[in-house]
Amino acid sequence: MRRRKHWGWGYEADAWSAQQLRAAAPGLEQQLRIAGDGEVRQAVALEDVVLAPARVKAPAALAAICSAGRHARASHAWGASYADVVRGFHGRFDFPPDVVARPRGERDVEAVLEWAATANLAVVPYGGGTSVTGGVQCEVPARFDGVVSLDLGAMGRVLQIDDVSRAALIQAGASGPALERQLRALDLTLRFYPQSYELSTLGGWIATRAGGHFATAETHIDDLVESVRAITPSGAWESRRLPGSGAGPSPDRMLLGSEGILGVITEAWVRVRPRPQAHSLAAVRFDDFARAIDALRAIAQSGLRPSNCRLIDAEEARMTGAGDGTAALLVLGFEAASETLLPVGELLDRALALCAAEDGAWDEGAIRRPQPGDSGAGDAVGAWRTAFFRAPYLRDAFVSMGILSETFESAITWERFGALHAAVTAAVGEAAGSAARITCRISHVYPDGPAPYFTVLAPARRGEELEQWAQIKRAASDALLSAGATITHHHAIGRDHRPWYDRQRPEPFAAALRAAKAAVDPGAMLNPGVLIDP
Repeated sequence: MRRRKHWGWGYEADAWSAQQLRAAAPGLEQQLRIAGDGEVRQAVALEDVVLAPARVKAPAALAAICSAGRHARASHAWGASYADVVRGFHGRFDFPPDVVARPRGERDVEAVLEWAATANLAVVPYGGGTSVTGGVQCEVPARFDGVVSLDLGAMGRVLQIDDVSRAALIQAGASGPALERQLRALDLTLRFYPQSYELSTLGGWIATRAGGHFATAETHIDDLVESVRAITPSGAWESRRLPGSGAGPSPDRMLLGSEGILGVITEAWVRVRPRPQAHSLAAVRFDDFARAIDALRAIAQSGLRPSNCRLIDAEEARMTGAGDGTAALLVLGFEAASETLLPVGELLDRALALCAAEDGAWDEGAIRRPQPGDSGAGDAVGAWRTAFFRAPYLRDAFVSMGILSETFESAITWERFGALHAAVTAAVGEAAGSAARITCRISHVYPDGPAPYFTVLAPARRGEELEQWAQIKRAASDALLSAGATITHHHAIGRDHRPWYDRQRPEPFAAALRAAKAAVDPGAMLNPGVLIDP
């Protein structure tokens, strides 16, 4: 098995060597138009990392599924935010778990929770470790005598497929590629592709209310969940499997977005579909970003429901190789099980007509029409898609080069988007400095509003990267809330968003959430510090 890096994104075998980094740095700086400090540095090697001694030892009955080794503890200490990557790069592992437990089934999960309760340990559920908001780090209150990182990665099987109702029962630790490989046997797919798809897991998607591939309609994992099962210190929590129900507040909706504080999600029934065979795709250019937003709104309110409807501003299009920097790019696509069932070519033509009304332009020769088995990746779209999924790998390289690179996202109604975009860009620009580059793409659209996704790149202040990013993060988050937007559209709350989440949510709801946690987790040992304080 390939081993995950102890810091940063991906696997050790995929990490760039020092020679590769030095060779790539000039080209990357030219593409970004951001210069580092001219020095390409290497991360602190695992053997040189100093970890605090483990405070507890797993009992003999759990020894087979537990580890306190250096790699296990270091690789579970941080998630995948820019700040986490910087800390790991510099060999800082301030809050390593004392033990990493990898349960093989629900009985193991129950046994770990029982041990943790008797030994006064906090438990932090861990899926793929891709949290960008501090959701999996083991910084817990001092009242605990230790902390266990509960890694669900060994629970990754598709347990059952109902091809009549088109649903599948899948264990929570299944990564995107793993569950898709298993569904492919019946030519089915969950069709959920977040940027973290390679590493993130079904349980993590549910716990964080993740957003995936589809830019309209079924955009969140919420839309695909039929039933969820979780293990809590007070017992199992499982909802009835139903297509819909009006029987009071939904148990599933309590677990969606709960970030591990209300139970350890172990499996879920999710809606699956036949693998799409008909695709239509176009890349539409807009000289005016505001006109592109108007086109986006028209499409979102038309009822056409494209599978892809992502708008990239001109600068991001240039940096990703999808454009020359003179025009914003709309990635527009439709898909279906077959062209007979849904005329995706006709739907694309209707959407393109809405783009043309806002001066959108495209190359007729680059449009992809329905063909069986066609992935539908045009040149510009394919370039952007490749850059999209490679971005986490590149960020590790940027840290080595001395370049700050991070993202933040939100959602707001259409009539307030212009003011939000201006306010956030100005606030981040002031905090990041004149050498910074700030880009915006619209990752998801709804009839009543878009989900803007901002990227900031700037020369990093070596040794002060964390303080530098914290200043930018505060400016961005304050601007988002002041404009009436949400602190996050699909990246969850974790520990990093807590100050702004506390301002966004109604206080009576916070009280209700605290009461729910007290009922299922009386010792408040599950991911303490996330969402609420007990």
